Amino acid sequence: MKRVLLAFFCVVAVFVASAASNEVVVYTAHEESIINALVPMFEKETGIKVNYVKLASGDVIKRAKAEANNPQADVIWSIGGEQLEAESQILQAYTPKDWDKIVGVYKVGTNWLPYTGIMNVFVVNTKMLRPEQYPQTWTDLQDARFKKLISSAPADKSGSAYMQLANVIAIYGEKGWDIYKGIMKNMVISTSSGAVPKFVNDGEQAVGLTLEDNAFRFVEGGGPVTIVYPKDGTVAAPDGMAILKGAPNLANAKIFTDWCLSKPVQEYLVNAMKRRPVRTDVASPKGLPAMTEVKSIPYDFGWAASNKNAFVKKFTDIKMDLGL
Repeated sequence: MKRVLLAFFCVVAVFVASAASNEVVVYTAHEESIINALVPMFEKETGIKVNYVKLASGDVIKRAKAEANNPQADVIWSIGGEQLEAESQILQAYTPKDWDKIVGVYKVGTNWLPYTGIMNVFVVNTKMLRPEQYPQTWTDLQDARFKKLISSAPADKSGSAYMQLANVIAIYGEKGWDIYKGIMKNMVISTSSGAVPKFVNDGEQAVGLTLEDNAFRFVEGGGPVTIVYPKDGTVAAPDGMAILKGAPNLANAKIFTDWCLSKPVQEYLVNAMKRRPVRTDVASPKGLPAMTEVKSIPYDFGWAASNKNAFVKKFTDIKMDLGL
């Protein structure tokens, strides 16, 4: 970790540039702990002040879209790629430095950039379930034995929860709605995606639908949890960031974007967040399986984006029908 932190200060000259202002305004769904770590580092390196607003990912997009005719922010930082794809018209295309070092499979966005690699998993409490009781597939989660024992964020507000919903529909097509409704019957819906693995770790629920990095941090922390990769397929996709069209501090927005995709920052995210990097020259977190060991499925961001309104409406209708 010391080497990573020292590396930050070796790249200062790369990111410092003259600009019309001394700030960058960022809308983010990032975890507060990561914001509190990275923002001071960026400010120290560049001399640029970061003014950020932390919101749920769905609210980030809503706010940016509402302000599209008079942008108040420069950058959207760390939200689901399908959310950015759905509103790509309010984003400005930008080719960052070291673009040739970005993993090709993650270069899928229209006017937005990959930031970290994410994957849907099940996090399971090992005190509440024996190994033979662990769910192995999305369809297993419909089983009555999981009644009120599955934690999930709401797919109408959380980008990762929407990706989980889309994951099921991508595998099973229209039949996936019956499967997902069966899963919802067993759900306790949390206020945020970050709370899901904590509920499982604390024994409030037995299974959580979450992102790999969220679950892995509790595994590394020694909690009574393990990770299950669904055998019927899981989405592996990039979490994204983007510069807003008409950004008031465009030069600084580019500096911030380049910095976030730099090797030292990607190494920090691997160590601190346990996320898979988007750079070819940065290794994945130790302790995670190789991608070849996981049954991953392609995630069509265009499809997920174009169907988002319809899928979210159907989700909210089911949620109301079930009284969740």
